[in-house]
Parts: sequence; C-alpha cells; structure tokens
Amino acid sequence: MDWMFDFQSVLITILLFLVAVLYSSVGHAGASGYLAVMALVGISAEIMRPTALALNIVVATIATIKFYRVGSFSWRLLLPLVITSIPMAYVGGSIVLPEHFYKPLVGLILLFSAWRLIHQARNGTSYEVRKPSIPFLLFTGATLGFLSGLTGVGGGIFLSPLLLFFHWAPIKVISGVAASFILVNSISGILGVSSTLTQFHPTLPIWLVVVVIGGLIGAEYGSKRLGNKTIQWLLAIVLIIGGIKMIFMV
Repeated sequence: MDWMFDFQSVLITILLFLVAVLYSSVGHAGASGYLAVMALVGISAEIMRPTALALNIVVATIATIKFYRVGSFSWRLLLPLVITSIPMAYVGGSIVLPEHFYKPLVGLILLFSAWRLIHQARNGTSYEVRKPSIPFLLFTGATLGFLSGLTGVGGGIFLSPLLLFFHWAPIKVISGVAASFILVNSISGILGVSSTLTQFHPTLPIWLVVVVIGGLIGAEYGSKRLGNKTIQWLLAIVLIIGGIKMIFMV
C-alpha cells in the first residue's frame, strides 16, 4: 500500500499549499485550514496543534512583512491587542480541554462572521473608520489570545471580522494587523504547548517549505494586487472553511 501513502502525502502537501495561499492573501496564516487538512487524514490532536502553530508562525511572518511594507499596518491598533494576548495565548496553549465543548460554538461564530462579511461585500467596502477604545482592545486581545492558544489557531480568524464589524481600520490595515496578531500569538501559543509533552508531525520540515512558498504568493497578491471587496470575499471563504471544520471535525 505504499502508493496509497505516497498519494496521501502528496494530497496533504497540495492542500497545505492552497491553504497558505488563500489565508495569507487576507493576512491570515492558515491554522484552522491546516487543522482541517490534518483532521481529514486522521492525524492525532496532540500532533495537530503544535504542528499547525509551527506552520502558522512562518506564514504569519511572511504576511506581516508584506502588509507592513505597503503601509497596511497600525501600531496603535496592534499594541493594546498583543500586550494582553501574548500571556493569555501562553496560558491557553498550556491547557488541554475536550474539543467537543468549544469547537461547535466557535464554528457557529465563524459562520456568522462569514455571513456578515458577505453582507458587507455586497453592500460596499467603504466605511468611516472609528477610533477604538483602548480598554476594549486590551480585553479583546486577552480573550482572543486565550482562545488562540487553546484551539491552536493564531486568533486572526476571530480578530479580522471583529475589527471589520466595529470599523476600527481600513480593510487592508486589518489584514496587516491580523497577520502580526497571529504571529505573536502563535509564538506564545507554541511555547505554552511546549510546556507539556510536544510532538510535531515528522513531515513538518517539508510542510514548512511548502507553506512558505504558498505564503509568499498569497501575501504578495493580498497586500498589493487584490481589491478590498476581493479580500472580503476571500476572508468569508476562509471563515466558512474554518467554521465548517470546527463544527464537523471534532
């Protein structure tokens, strides 16, 4: 059955590449997509979470650099978020909870967020940017940081629709902030996971190369060439994929 193993390996590699391209184009790193791919082939949860976070770190680094270089970034928005999210991502990463409690709820939240994005994309992408409250940003960072460490995602999949909903930044700035938020939380989360017994997938080095290539392609198009409405539709697709994965792949 070697040919079956080879076919499965090639399929996983292709899917991880496509996830990296799609997610990085909207300032995300793809953790929920990587988890979905690994869940499809029956990889254990103990391996899935640290492996997804490792892949997340390299793609989020690429997306952060790409969006920062074109000016799609805001330190004022990012810093209050990461001040509280970093320690809480570490705490979340060190905790192991039964997945069937929180994944369906998170999945429904993601699907609702996708519906909101589709509604916004259909009704125009321009809006007046509002100044966010610093205390609320601190609270948001802590909550999403803990959730990102707990679930093995970087948190951007929750942050982006929230920032869009409150109109706290232009769409491409939201993508840049989300990429940076994902990067720091993935690093903190993987440190938290590593505080317990950690095992990565043996094919991780190959997968890292693949998602780096995908991340470069996606972030290049997302930061420079895609319009706001296209980014909204792509982000909605990302949220739908993540939501379905959370609900049905427990």
